[in-house]
This record gives sequence, structure tokens and C-alpha cells, in this order.
Amino acid sequence: MAGNQKAKAKAEQAKGKAKEAAGRAVGNESVEAEGRATGAKGDARQAKEKIKDVFKH
Repeated sequence: MAGNQKAKAKAEQAKGKAKEAAGRAVGNESVEAEGRATGAKGDARQAKEKIKDVFKH
């Protein structure tokens, strides 16, 4: 299950970066902000998984 969560984190980060870049390209600040939020959510999920790994080993 941890691998699944790590994959979700990477997917969220990638989705966030793409959305942020698209928003920046078209000059849409709200889409850019949504991309940053999605990326941050992915970063938080990845950090949580890293912490779990530290305590697991």
C-alpha cells in the first residue's frame, strides 16, 4: 500500500506542475494557483510517506 501512496504523491506533484505551467502560459492566475495547491498536496503526501518509511525501518 505504501507504494500506491508514493505513486499518488508523484502523480499529484506532476499534475500540479503541469497545471501551474499551463496557467502561467495562458496568464490564468487561478489555474496557476490550483496547480501550486495540487503540487503542495503531493509534496505533503510524499513527506508523510518518507516519515512512515523512517519509522518502519
